[in-house]
Amino acid sequence: MSRLAQQFAALKEERRAALVPYIMAGDPAPWVTVPLMHALVRAGANVIELGVPFSDPMADGPVIQRAGLRALKQGITLSRVFDLVREFRAKDAATPIVLMGYLNPIENLGYEAFAERAAAAGVDGVLTVDLPPEEAAPLLAALRSRELDPIFLLAPTSGPARIEAVARSAAGFIYYVSLRGVTGATHLDLNEVGEKIRAIRRHTALPVGVGFGISTPEQAAAVARVADAVVVGSALVSRIEQNAANPERLLAEVPAFVAALRAAMDRTARAMTEAAP
Repeated sequence: MSRLAQQFAALKEERRAALVPYIMAGDPAPWVTVPLMHALVRAGANVIELGVPFSDPMADGPVIQRAGLRALKQGITLSRVFDLVREFRAKDAATPIVLMGYLNPIENLGYEAFAERAAAAGVDGVLTVDLPPEEAAPLLAALRSRELDPIFLLAPTSGPARIEAVARSAAGFIYYVSLRGVTGATHLDLNEVGEKIRAIRRHTALPVGVGFGISTPEQAAAVARVADAVVVGSALVSRIEQNAANPERLLAEVPAFVAALRAAMDRTARAMTEAAP
């Protein structure tokens, strides 16, 4: 059983949703990333989504675009991301890590080489934003041969056929993009989110995580009522940006925000457990 499967199974037993913070590898400086990852886990993160910087991040809003640019200026490449994951694994063998990025760097390295190096570093899942399942067979084969989980996105506009296609190809969890638009968008409709998750679950037993548009503990707690995972990205990356010149403050304030998200989600879990028959 993969680390992702183990984590979601354990949380299901506890009736808790996973908290999945997203950070950009190397932002605001390479040496900050691994200490921040460990601090996020201590604050209550269950899975870490680690962004791989790319020069043309079509799915990202301005906040994460700027984070990617800062990381690229620091010389962060896919190879250096593997090094950061390996460094993290030296002290944490349990927390799942999902790489989130774009296909071009993977193609440049080669699917087999990418999968081999990702597995050796300690990566658990790969989310390639611009790769639909219909075109993913070569990468899927490479990932599955190394027991890496391919993770795919679904959107509010995804119909039954698209959901079914993603469900056939995905492992680890399915990432539901709760908003139309890029990362950092707002106007989260929680009723619509709940309806879509129910529709997705008719096609798969995989956990369903929800991301895009979650920026407060209250929103995280509300999403945790209906989803198996809550993914928070732009709200964290914005705090990293605000404290980029003061890494010590960054390493305190960003985990504190994650701890507030986790506390709100856990209050929801306790309330739902007490209300259950």
